[in-house]
Parts: sequence; C-alpha cells; structure tokens
Amino acid sequence: MATTSLPPSAPEAATDGRSARAARTRDAVVEALLSLLDEGNLRPTARQVAERAGVSLRSVYVHFDDLEDLFTAAAHRFFETHRELVQDLPHDGPLDVRLEAFLDERTRMHDAARTIRRAAVLQEPFSPALAEVLSIGRTLARGEVKQVFSIEIAQRPEAERRRFVTELDLVAGGTTWEALRGHHGMSNAAARDVVACMLRAILTAG
Repeated sequence: MATTSLPPSAPEAATDGRSARAARTRDAVVEALLSLLDEGNLRPTARQVAERAGVSLRSVYVHFDDLEDLFTAAAHRFFETHRELVQDLPHDGPLDVRLEAFLDERTRMHDAARTIRRAAVLQEPFSPALAEVLSIGRTLARGEVKQVFSIEIAQRPEAERRRFVTELDLVAGGTTWEALRGHHGMSNAAARDVVACMLRAILTAG
C-alpha cells in the first residue's frame, strides 16, 4: 500500500523556518566579514560587519560569541569555498615539472588567501581558535612540500633534511609571498618568479 507523507505541523514548520532564517543570517554575517577583509579592512568592528550584512548588531552576537568566533568561522568558510584550489601535485618525475605545478598552485592559493591571511595573522596572538586553524594550514603546507620534493629531500644527508624542508617551506610560504607582494609591490607573476628562483637554488644546491 502506498504511503503518503504528512505535511509538517505548524510548530514544526515554524521551527524549520526559524532555523533557515538563522542559517541565512549566520551566512550573511560571515560573508560580510569576508567582503570587508577583501576590501582591505583587516580589523572591522562588529557594527561594520552588521551594517554590511544588513542585520542588527545584536544579531551578530546572537550567532557568534565574539569577534574571535566570527573570524574563526570566516577562516573555515574561506578554506571550504577555496578547496578546489588545492590539487593533487606530482611527487615523482622531473624536478621542473613538479616545481612548475607546485608554483602554479601556491600562486593561486596565496593570491586568493592574501587578505584573509593578513587579517588572521593580526588576530592570531589573541585567538587560540584562529591560531589552531592557521597551525593546521601550515602543517598541511609543509606536508605538501615534503611530498612534492621528496626526491630531493631523500638525497640529502639525514641530519640535514629537517633544515632543508624548513628552507623550502619558508620560501614557499605565505610570509614570503606577502613580503614580495606587499612590501616590495611585486605583481603575482614577479613574485612567482622570485620564489621559483629561490626554490630552484635551494633544491639544486650541492
């Protein structure tokens, strides 16, 4: 016998409606923060976020405990929506092929994450939750370096490998990218060329 699902009761429908509105408000607040960061406002106030999201200041604190909680949610949202920028990179074959693929991915990632990374680094000393998110990101980035350049790492004496990885990780990381883009005013292409030269020099030295 065919069964027919019953429509939700009025209380259930009201609860579902409130949940949907709450989710939309939370999303709007997170997106508002990300848009302000993208425009260069690295330390927006809760009031500025509320105005950009089109919600009351009270709504911000209904959905987030404080600005630390909001920044952490925004960081998670950013990495979720930019997950496609992280690709499977080759870990064998010619160095030039691996290096080019690695540089292509890092250029995309650093460029996309530049403003939110700057804001996150500003907040990091005051936010254990955000510091944990950044720590996870740095661990993943270092793991990628180990994977892509595993051939060159294995060729080094065991006592030198840790330092060798650290040198590669530092040159390829966000701090170096920000120095080139922000402090030296380089374009993406110019910054990529400098990082490529430094990585190639480290990888082929000795």
